[in-house]
Amino acid sequence: MENKLYTITVFSENSVGLLGQITIIFTRRAINIETLSVSPSALKGIHKFTITVLTTEDIVSKVVKQIDKRVDILKAYYNTDEDLVFQEIALYKVSTEKLLGLGSIEELVRKYHIRILEMTPDYAVLQKAGHYEETQQMFEELSESIGVLQFIRSGRVAITRSKVERLSDMLESIQQKFEKK
Repeated sequence: MENKLYTITVFSENSVGLLGQITIIFTRRAINIETLSVSPSALKGIHKFTITVLTTEDIVSKVVKQIDKRVDILKAYYNTDEDLVFQEIALYKVSTEKLLGLGSIEELVRKYHIRILEMTPDYAVLQKAGHYEETQQMFEELSESIGVLQFIRSGRVAITRSKVERLSDMLESIQQKFEKK
């Protein structure tokens, strides 16, 4: 089987040490985590982990089953890029003098759909949202043309295209089962 980028989504309560418990599953299988993002979900008290890994479907399936078995985990599943709407955010700190030396900042803003978050006499902080390839392309262009003082990219944030496996639906069905008992 061929390695492919998979996005693993894990829903849980916000428990101390859970991130370590999840990452040890990847470590034991010698799987490198490409990106990791954790945030509150749309449901109060529930957190969402978004993890990307480059592996085979067989391995990612086994990892997700192992994560899903943990007591603190409400639901874990995986998707391919085709199943998701996803983005990353990148911040670029560049010299204001060199940025202005490019000529038209408006051209850069239009080309990359960026926002200028802060501009001082010494530096400017630019923000770009997009897929990895887009944020990387801008980084490479800025590095070659004016240099980049600092650069950071977030982990992937993603939502599914379909309604399938929505956590709120799953929790509702569990609650209905308990109410019938």
